[in-house]
Amino acid sequence: MNASTQTYVVNPGGKLHGTLRVPGDKSISHRAILLGALAKGTTQVNGFLESEDTLATLAAFTDMGVSIEGPTNGQITIHGVGLHGLQAPQAPLFLGNSGTSMRLLAGLMAGQAFSVEMGGDESLLRRPMRRVIDPLTTMGAQILATKKSTPPVIMLGKQRLQGINYTMPIASAQVKSCLLLAGLYAQGTTCVTEPAPTRDHTERMLAGFGYSVKREGQRICLQGGGKLQGTFCEVPADISSAAFFMVGASIAQGSEVLLEHVGINPTRTGIIDILRQMGANISLHNQRQVGGEPVADIRVCASHLQGIKITKEQVPLAIDEFPILFIAAACAKGETVLTGAEELRVKESDRIAVMATGLQALGINAQPTPDGLVIQGGKMHGGVVINSHGDHRVAMAFTIAALCAKDTIAIENCANVATSCPNFVDLAQAAGMNIQLNGSE
Repeated sequence: MNASTQTYVVNPGGKLHGTLRVPGDKSISHRAILLGALAKGTTQVNGFLESEDTLATLAAFTDMGVSIEGPTNGQITIHGVGLHGLQAPQAPLFLGNSGTSMRLLAGLMAGQAFSVEMGGDESLLRRPMRRVIDPLTTMGAQILATKKSTPPVIMLGKQRLQGINYTMPIASAQVKSCLLLAGLYAQGTTCVTEPAPTRDHTERMLAGFGYSVKREGQRICLQGGGKLQGTFCEVPADISSAAFFMVGASIAQGSEVLLEHVGINPTRTGIIDILRQMGANISLHNQRQVGGEPVADIRVCASHLQGIKITKEQVPLAIDEFPILFIAAACAKGETVLTGAEELRVKESDRIAVMATGLQALGINAQPTPDGLVIQGGKMHGGVVINSHGDHRVAMAFTIAALCAKDTIAIENCANVATSCPNFVDLAQAAGMNIQLNGSE
């Protein structure tokens, strides 16, 4: 069957139980490849997420002459070529569905001695690039894109970059990381000021590779012209993937799950904070540091959730988790209001519109606003077909919704779940869900 037509058929009811290990963190896996390729010497990565998105990043660097062994059981070995050792690819770089690959590579490619074209699938070709094109151009980059500033983009080589002081109008870890990577090649100092905290994996990993990064409040600076040294990277389990099982265990009575070795970077724990605010029973165990990143085992037991107001200050710390948080809100008592999340409209899909439409089809009062959603908790009736619009997080969110539905839910266009959590169906089945792929065993 054509992968683009993959459908999940999920029977209602049940509960989640057991100990689960979700795949490695996607954000950290991307960055491990990128910095490992630019480092001098060898970098060993354990826990690497073998997903379509991260493999697109890996393929891009092999196309530019970097020798990478694996992945084998989550292990890769990168033989770095140094900051100036990349070679011009023989063809445009195809980045699949990965917005992270596109935006981070834009910063890196801005400083190369060769030109490169970057494209991707239909969804990626709709993703906005103006937010990185404008500041990169200010640094001296030469960039060609469509009239709407969407991919494909062509980064022209042999440009002399200058460090800049840039204040981001919207909090975005991808934009911040893009500019810091360009700053590696710029003369002088590059500083990025973010209006709210965003995930800081790039800064942490740069330091782990021996590159000095300075932070003062919300301002992050680095000096161009340094060196990266190969190292060892341990990738924790992805809290964004764990979020689906955290919500599932919270809404399905009788559930209890332990999610092992999950990254709890404070710039990523908005999902925990928001669920606790709703009344979720979540506890952290065996907290420790792994490769410069905090990790813990997360125990979640069923609880009775309450609707809340989610403020715009909370948005950047949970930006990828809102599809599943909307399911939590639909199962909560009372009203949940989200504001300040217009960023959700330019993800793999318009997640505000797509989630609202799906929830309404399930009988939930969900009213979209320009920058958020207002959800009245209620009973989900099921017996419907939901179109995920090829958005992996939307597909997984409505899969979890079936735990509280009265009838079967079918979710169409689920192939892109492989971009972030390729074994999601296996994990869901192991935890006790009755889910079938393409309507068959």
